[in-house]
Amino acid sequence: MLIYVVKPGDSLWKISNSYKVSTAEIISANGLQYPNNLLIGQSLIIPVEDTVHIVKSGEYLWRIAQNYGISLQAILQANRITNLQNIYPGLQLYIPAVRYQIKTGETLEQIAERYDVSLERLINVNNIRNTSLVYPGTVIVIPRKRPSIYVNGYIYDFTENSPNIVREVGEHLTYLSPFAYRIREDGTLETIDDSAIINAAYAENIVPMMAITNFTATELGHNLAHVVLSNADIRANLITNIINTMKIKGYLGVNIDFENVLPSDRENYNEFLELAVQRMHAENFFVSTALAPKTGESQQGLLYEAHDYEAHGRIVDFVVLMTYEWGYRLGPPQAISPLNRIKQVLDYAVTVIPREKILFGFQLYARDWVLPHVQGMEAETFSMQEAVARAVRYGVIIHFDSVSQTPFYNYIDSQGRRHQVWFEDARSAQAKFDTVKDYGLKGVSYWALGFAFPQNWTLLQDNFNIIKLI
Repeated sequence: MLIYVVKPGDSLWKISNSYKVSTAEIISANGLQYPNNLLIGQSLIIPVEDTVHIVKSGEYLWRIAQNYGISLQAILQANRITNLQNIYPGLQLYIPAVRYQIKTGETLEQIAERYDVSLERLINVNNIRNTSLVYPGTVIVIPRKRPSIYVNGYIYDFTENSPNIVREVGEHLTYLSPFAYRIREDGTLETIDDSAIINAAYAENIVPMMAITNFTATELGHNLAHVVLSNADIRANLITNIINTMKIKGYLGVNIDFENVLPSDRENYNEFLELAVQRMHAENFFVSTALAPKTGESQQGLLYEAHDYEAHGRIVDFVVLMTYEWGYRLGPPQAISPLNRIKQVLDYAVTVIPREKILFGFQLYARDWVLPHVQGMEAETFSMQEAVARAVRYGVIIHFDSVSQTPFYNYIDSQGRRHQVWFEDARSAQAKFDTVKDYGLKGVSYWALGFAFPQNWTLLQDNFNIIKLI
């Protein structure tokens, strides 16, 4: 798909006419709530199989053409390139979709098999309603090949609406993690009402993954973690209770999210993980952990020191890197998930954790800070849809920070207060998906389901095949 940034004078009709797609298709792909009120700087997904490739250091045009399954000449013509010496890192190349003219006697099944794409996707991309009406001579678009990844979604909404949230995005998820069972000092667990969510997961062929933690919104949990991790009997009791809960509830694995663990408990945490994996693997359960975003082994701070990247990468089945929350709700306004900072974390992580064990943490919410920021003043958290709606309401221009690869805007409310909003859009989402591919990671983990962001799901489906394990 292509991503278009709205310019002065643009209208939805003008954009759709330029790319020869219907306005309805653009509205659907983007979940547009205000199609008649496009904002300068707003990014739109154009639902076509054409795409844009950003040249990386060391890449050659013939290799790029080969990767997309098109001819070198097609790229040269589409981009009006006459001098191959003018190719440089950062250059944006328009990559036209492969188009094929059906021959006499050919079936769509044969064409799909030849190009190694699913028949369903071939039909969907070409909006074929009746396969019997596809005749020789018809020109169809061949969908691009997509890598396969695993996708997790955390959910902390336990209302009656939670099953609907799961159903809405269920086709895009491998795992679902209701958040969370909190540990107690004796190794027992505080219960949560997760039955409806688990049932919804199974209905969508999603693996339910139990999440356990030591903290709350008001308690760091470092002392609680110390009591549990420093006592061998309590550690063993906790593992027993996790296993029993998984059996009763129908979970197939666990995600351990212990945060703010004291540095002195680092080895205790590693020993706990080794015992947990040993016992849970014996019961055919998998084990994963959530890790704070470290950029080096010696990084200081309560969030980081006890998280031993090398040990987690060696011991557990996979990890979730919590690559978000730079733009903290109580801190100053900034990008919540700045890609430049995320890449620093990944550059370290892949040196000590196998790439095929890493899930890239992706936030699904936006934040609005009042300016000037006062330390401790809480920002408002809401969906990307609300971020765009608010921008429309105040008629602002959307800016894009090229360093963090994140959109933001400023506005003045009815009380005369200045605000700054940081959110995600099609550009930032695509940049993150490109990073997942560039680093060869296992997949993506979302925090947290329940915040509407239609562009994300459209692009996720366009970039990847989502692995289903059940």
